Amino acid sequence: MSTATTSKPAATAATAAAAAPAGTGPLPGEGRIGLRGNLRHISALARRNVMQLKADPQSMFDVVFMPIVFTLLFVFVFGGAISGNGNQDAYVNYVVPGLMAMMGLNVAMGVGVGVNDDFKKGVMDRFRSMPIARSSVLLAKIVVELGRTLIAITILLGVGFLLGLSIETSFTDLLLAIGLSAVFGASLMWIFILLGLTLQNAQAVQGVAMMVLMPLQFGSSIFAPPSTMPGWLQSFTDYNPLSQLADAARGLINGGPVAHAVWVTLAWSLAITVVTMPLAVRKFRQKT
Repeated sequence: MSTATTSKPAATAATAAAAAPAGTGPLPGEGRIGLRGNLRHISALARRNVMQLKADPQSMFDVVFMPIVFTLLFVFVFGGAISGNGNQDAYVNYVVPGLMAMMGLNVAMGVGVGVNDDFKKGVMDRFRSMPIARSSVLLAKIVVELGRTLIAITILLGVGFLLGLSIETSFTDLLLAIGLSAVFGASLMWIFILLGLTLQNAQAVQGVAMMVLMPLQFGSSIFAPPSTMPGWLQSFTDYNPLSQLADAARGLINGGPVAHAVWVTLAWSLAITVVTMPLAVRKFRQKT
């Protein structure tokens, strides 16, 4: 009799677990995963993502060729007109720090497309069936994409140096500009991960992303000084976080006041992350 009484709650629990829809709540023991466990899971998943990149080198084409094409295009096609008298050399020191901001933005868009594609292939469903923190799956993707962002920025700077880019401050300031661009890029990745989890297909993610990216990129100080723009556009440019990041990177590389632009960029990065990261993790839990 005692055996039957003991087994009944277990059977009831098993029946409830089987009836519960997948992905609507934490897995058994997930809430007890500590910091070391989370770091171990993030590390293992990040290694898996890196191995995927190694197995598919074509997935690195965007971070390798995008900075080369953009730098050559804007310096040689628009540089003479924007800087005046065909002086492309002066434009290099203006546009390359601005393009550092653009690298993180474009890599972030690819993150959203990749997350959406992973769900279509069933990869994320396998991860959600494992006894790991759900956030570790997304954090591992952020870590790897940050590495891709740094590769893109490194190539961008390499091309810039070949075209005459000069560092007027110090190597430490250059590293600070790279780090600031990476931090802001990581915050944007959470926005696009949320889009990838919310929209139905990769084409929709790309379409929405382009509608957001185009005004932000070209309505900023990345490519041209705001003083050359109409008054109404200058107002938009002043509040555009990409302008703040571009101005901060430009000041760190070329010299000049940077404190305001740096703090505004960090504030934007923190605000975006605080708002969108919990929403993305929650959506990841609930997505079926």
